[in-house]
Amino acid sequence: MAAPPAYKQPVVPKPKKKEEKAQKPEVRLTADILEQKSPLAAHLAQHTEQKKKDKDRDPQDDDGKNRRGSLSLVEARKQRREQRKEGRRGFSGEGSEQQDVVGRRPRRSRRKHDSGNIVHKTDVEVEVPMTVRSLSEAMGRPAKAIMSIMFKEFGEMVTINQIIEEDVALAVAMELGVDLTFKRQRGALESVTEIIEQEDAPEDLVTRPPIITVLGHVDHGKTTLVDTLRKSKIKVVEGEAGGITQHIAAYQIEYNGHKLTFVDTPGHAAFSEMRSRGANVTDMVVLVVAADDGVMPQTAESISHVKASGVPMVVAMNKIDLPDINEQKVLQELTTQNVLPSEWGGETDVVRVSALKEMGLDNLLETLLLTAELHELKANPNRPAVGACLEGFRDEGRGSVAWLIVQKGTLRIGDAVICGKSYGYIRAMYDDLDQQIEEAPPSTPVKVTGLDSVPGAGDHFVVVETIDQARELAEERRHEGRADTLARHSGGPRTLEDILGSAVEGAIQDLPLILKADTPGSLEALRSEINKFEHPEVRVKILHDGIGGVNESDVYLASASNAIIVAFHVVAEDRALNLATQEDVEIRRYSIIYEVVDDIRASLEGMLRPELVQEQTGRALVLQTFSISRYGKIAGCRVLNGTINRNDRVHLIRDQKILNQYGIASLKREKDDVKEVREGMECGILLAGFNDIKEGDLLEAFRINEVKRTLESSS
Repeated sequence: MAAPPAYKQPVVPKPKKKEEKAQKPEVRLTADILEQKSPLAAHLAQHTEQKKKDKDRDPQDDDGKNRRGSLSLVEARKQRREQRKEGRRGFSGEGSEQQDVVGRRPRRSRRKHDSGNIVHKTDVEVEVPMTVRSLSEAMGRPAKAIMSIMFKEFGEMVTINQIIEEDVALAVAMELGVDLTFKRQRGALESVTEIIEQEDAPEDLVTRPPIITVLGHVDHGKTTLVDTLRKSKIKVVEGEAGGITQHIAAYQIEYNGHKLTFVDTPGHAAFSEMRSRGANVTDMVVLVVAADDGVMPQTAESISHVKASGVPMVVAMNKIDLPDINEQKVLQELTTQNVLPSEWGGETDVVRVSALKEMGLDNLLETLLLTAELHELKANPNRPAVGACLEGFRDEGRGSVAWLIVQKGTLRIGDAVICGKSYGYIRAMYDDLDQQIEEAPPSTPVKVTGLDSVPGAGDHFVVVETIDQARELAEERRHEGRADTLARHSGGPRTLEDILGSAVEGAIQDLPLILKADTPGSLEALRSEINKFEHPEVRVKILHDGIGGVNESDVYLASASNAIIVAFHVVAEDRALNLATQEDVEIRRYSIIYEVVDDIRASLEGMLRPELVQEQTGRALVLQTFSISRYGKIAGCRVLNGTINRNDRVHLIRDQKILNQYGIASLKREKDDVKEVREGMECGILLAGFNDIKEGDLLEAFRINEVKRTLESSS
């Protein structure tokens, strides 16, 4: 039986009750309302009368009635208004008791700056760098006037805090009728320049030893002469590789109670900058000329350095103990260089000496002392020391060592020194005998330690007041040096002609090098010699150079760039050697500079593409032609001269014109294949790629030889 269907009773919505509108009371217009009399009018009038009575009453009579309930509504409102104006809580009339009625917190009004009277100035001094605001405040002109002039005159829309250049500020000042001058802050460079250019009073000057530079050609005996004058057991010339001087050095000797400072320079052609540097720090020059050799190229160059520096010169004619000397020839060659000896009526003294036999040395020293006395060499020892750095190197036990020569003042231990890009305190000083000293007066050569890095050869040093000045100037110079290095390594901007030219001729091959040397002077000479190699197809690219031994960073750089490491007078660290073996990096050690130059020249010449030269080997005349279907047309020839080789190429000459050149596909003598056919014999020749040979044609055989090119040869 089926279940009955579910039934839901429909929901009947309940009717909403209608809300009746609120009934407004009926207000009848009375006579008082028509006369504008409010029901509270009487109450207000009563309080007004009470207020007048309270004002007339003495406030001391009712001291305790000044409470909240005793104030009328109008009076309390007025009191709160006064409190808001004063910006504080309300107090009683005598200020003894705080009222409960507290006014609303007063609004904070914007504080207006009291600018006062603005003075328009006509003569203004402004510190640089300056902004629009600082210029406006200095001149007493509104900033918008300055900004308007800059927009009209220069087309620049600037803000009030933007820095403006000096020339722009001058133009704006002229428009506003103001005479503008700039006040610059005194920087480290200005302080150092002031110390260098400081004039000494005549009463502060005392006699100082002369600084004498020894110049001349290589192997003329300069270092031997200095060793003999020093009378030292340790000979400098014995420590130089190859027996030639490759470093600049300074020594001081004493003769008859007078001190003399000698600066020894290398004579090799690569050390031209060292000789120039020695001539610039000297008071006089000793030009060493070998009596058996005469004036040589480096001798003439040294004479040019002396003339450029304007110092007196004494010629030392060395090796007079040798049998095959020619003094008159030497004097004549000196005359051709505009150096007239005194014995010929000139102003240059020529002293005959022998460094090995110690002959004529006293005469040379007396001549030098007399020349120094005539020129009255004086300096002020009681001032900050100023001088030059002759050389710098890195010592394992002492760190960065600089070989300085003091020109003015006295250098002491503890002085703050700036030398080129290096700075620091002087920790220790050593003389030329490696003995420690406390101070170095003028004309004294010293080795100093304490600088943060190895200074550059030729840099000037100055003693400053604080180490902060030295650090600031050194950082500024290092920043400029980094910018120059990046510009030099980037190669500078390239023009469209350079790009198209390299695309047509092919890319230039680079020989990447990493240079490590013992001193900045050696590094300077290496760079100078390497930069002389110029060729349109190959070039030397110095990726890095530095002072000291080869380290792991150098090896990593060489491995990444396929460079060769050149170690001049330095060695590689053990870890660097092991790493170089793993990375297959070549480290070449040298002790003589011309060996470095020769190897680099050979490497560059090996990178040049060889020159292809045609060499004629023989001629053959076509007597008859034979056509073979399987091979083509074969020329029956007779060799007129030379030989015809199977590997040769031939010029096809017809009617005395060269049609083309072809290779020899087959060369036969009778029925046998042969490698060559000599003069007077007959042979069959099949040319490769040519089948139109005719009787009477001339075949000129040649081979192509590769000839090695040099840097001096044209590309």
